[in-house]
Amino acid sequence: MSLDPQIQPIVDAVNAASAEAPPVWEQTVQERREAYLALSALPGPGPDLDRVEDSNIAGVPVRIYANDGARGVFMFVHGGGYTIGDIESHDQPCRQLALESGSTVVSIGYRLAPEHPFPAGIDDSWAVLEWLDANRAEFGDNTRIVVGGDSAGGNFSAVLALMARDAGVDLAAQLLIYPAVDVEDASPSLTDNGTGYVLTAETMEWFTAQYAPDPADWRASPARAESHEGLAPALVITAQFDPLRDQGAAYAKRLEASGVPVTHTNYEGQVHAFFQLGPIVGGGARAVSQVADAARVALRA
Repeated sequence: MSLDPQIQPIVDAVNAASAEAPPVWEQTVQERREAYLALSALPGPGPDLDRVEDSNIAGVPVRIYANDGARGVFMFVHGGGYTIGDIESHDQPCRQLALESGSTVVSIGYRLAPEHPFPAGIDDSWAVLEWLDANRAEFGDNTRIVVGGDSAGGNFSAVLALMARDAGVDLAAQLLIYPAVDVEDASPSLTDNGTGYVLTAETMEWFTAQYAPDPADWRASPARAESHEGLAPALVITAQFDPLRDQGAAYAKRLEASGVPVTHTNYEGQVHAFFQLGPIVGGGARAVSQVADAARVALRA
């Protein structure tokens, strides 16, 4: 299958801009952050909600999204290669997730590399999850929690699910959107989709250099954790033309083999970052709805 016609012009524009820009290794972190925020802004603003509030949990900046009558907490961890994303880059999909899931979405602004390399972002994410677990009553009776995120946020969410299991924190689900789960992955999609599809192999190498993960630490590569038994049920979303496609699919199989209930959906014709483009790419809208539906079901079980 070829690229989705709705995403083709976006891919063309990114490729054209990349051809005119200096090599990624010659760009500053701030330049990369500004370019990513511009891409994220293409769909425009998200829906209005009854409550959108910037706050702080356990010393970590958060943005809380909810409508009246929200049930359960969806802790969202944004992507961006551990380096270039933030709360603003994912404001639109978080608004849509809150609207469609009927939950309170807590989007976290964890510390970014290279200023704060591995595992600072994981430490921030875990601190927020611990606080949410200890303060469930603030969100209503019998509050359930799901964690989820895209790309680097998918990595963090997979790690949080493992940490939650080991700490006895009850998670209702882990929702992984094209997750980066193996820093040493060398699967075919890295080569097949490594150029020309928004996220490139060269950019992934740059991200890794900024983040500086310890390859021997399972928090860098949750796919290499000693055991995946007893984890929260998982939704894993991958994209056909994404370099991360194969490692995400392999992680879904590993979870399933460990007895974890798993739903894996590969979106044909899509590239990395399509989830953030829902208002202008139908496949992205469907992915957001799938994640929201999974959250709603898990939080109201």
